[in-house]
Amino acid sequence: MRFITATALAALIAAPAMAEGWKDDYQVLKFGILSGENEKDRIARYTPFENYLEKELGVEVEIFTAGNYDGVIQAIAADQIEFAFFGSSSYAAAYTATNGNVDPLISRQRKDGSTGYYSVVVTRCEDGYKDIKDLEGKVLAFADPDSTSGYAVPYFNISKEVDPKTFFSAVPFSGSHEAGVSGVVNGTFDAAATWQNNAVDGRWQRMIDKGMIEAGQICPIWESPEITSGPFTARNNIPQALKDDMVTAILAVADKDPEAFRTMTGFKAEDPNPQTGWIKVDHSRYQWIVDMRAWIKAERRKSS
Repeated sequence: MRFITATALAALIAAPAMAEGWKDDYQVLKFGILSGENEKDRIARYTPFENYLEKELGVEVEIFTAGNYDGVIQAIAADQIEFAFFGSSSYAAAYTATNGNVDPLISRQRKDGSTGYYSVVVTRCEDGYKDIKDLEGKVLAFADPDSTSGYAVPYFNISKEVDPKTFFSAVPFSGSHEAGVSGVVNGTFDAAATWQNNAVDGRWQRMIDKGMIEAGQICPIWESPEITSGPFTARNNIPQALKDDMVTAILAVADKDPEAFRTMTGFKAEDPNPQTGWIKVDHSRYQWIVDMRAWIKAERRKSS
């Protein structure tokens, strides 16, 4: 008869649990999405992806939303969610808020190989504005203090042309990209900062697709340099195996569940340069955003 030690027996008993690894401690996973559009549309866009992740990872997955960007940033800082889709600036804010305790994992890649997008300032077409300098004394709305394309990048770059604090009559935050664009259409704002990937795909073009505004109402008059696409980010205090399994699942979504991929990325047949996949990233890609936010914070202090 063969005998085994207590230590060996314990190891055998533990083997199935170790095979499952992180699933014993993380039976529900939460990922956050930012408030660039209304909550109903956000959830609808990501629900097929949520269902895909549940099948691939074998655990329950939940979408986390908040009324503003900071709600998602604070949720990951407080260990309330494991992952989040961040823009570059909101990632930088999370990096600062957690003292570097977040890990950027992957970012979006488009058909032509590009991994960026643009901030634009939009106005009512009927107003005839052609340039930022046409907006002297007007109201320019930014989206959210933690928005990359809706605040950090346009504020930083427009400051090279004019002093936003004195050139515009007001520079309020609208609360979201959709609210800013809608505010321009209804006359609350003269202009608003938002984002676009190209001339046919961006926040304001998607609002036309959804019937929220009419074609021909909104015209862009300013475009930023290319912005580094934001990362899908993890808390760095969760198991590496969980991060690895999540990355594997997301990298495969376009092939395994094309409809979920198209829905979450806002695919349009006429888009000449749609998202087609992902790239792996690390913090070095976003350090310039951290530095830019520090500059903006210093500018705020000067004016307070």
